[in-house]
Amino acid sequence: MIKANVISGHSRWKRFIKKPNDYLKKRLKILSKTSYFKKKNHEFSILLTNDKEMKKLNNKFRKKNKTTDVLSFPIKIKNKNSLYVGDIAISFDIIKDRSKDSNFFLEFDKMWIHGYLHLVGYDHKKMSDFQKMLRKEKLILKYFHKINLKHF
Repeated sequence: MIKANVISGHSRWKRFIKKPNDYLKKRLKILSKTSYFKKKNHEFSILLTNDKEMKKLNNKFRKKNKTTDVLSFPIKIKNKNSLYVGDIAISFDIIKDRSKDSNFFLEFDKMWIHGYLHLVGYDHKKMSDFQKMLRKEKLILKYFHKINLKHF
C-alpha cells in the first residue's frame, strides 16, 4: 500500500480540501489496486504550502529564486514494512491559478502524481524521459478523473 503524510502549511488549502489526508488516502487506495502500484509499499510526505514558501524552498535546494508548482525531494529510507521515498511540496497559489481553466482537484492530482513519480525514479531531463513520465501521469490521472487528457 502507498501512504502519504500530509502537512498543511497554508490555511487556504482547507477551503478546497477539507481533509487532505483522507483525500489522498482514497486516491492512493485506488492507485494501490492498479497493476503497476499493487505491490508498492511506499510512504511519502506532502507539504501543502504557498508561493512564498515554494520560492524559499526552490532557492534553498535548487538555487532558483522563483516559485514553482511542485518540488520533490527523493530519499530512500527502509522502514519495517515500507520504503519511505521522500517529500513533495506543492504550491496552493499555482494550483488555484491553473484551476481557473480546469478543476482544482485535477490540478492538485497532477502535481502530487508528478512529484510522486519523481520520488520513485522518473525524471524529465531528456525528451524521451519526459514523454515516458507524462504517459504514466496520464494513466494514473485516468483512474481519478473521467476526462479527456489529450491536451494535458
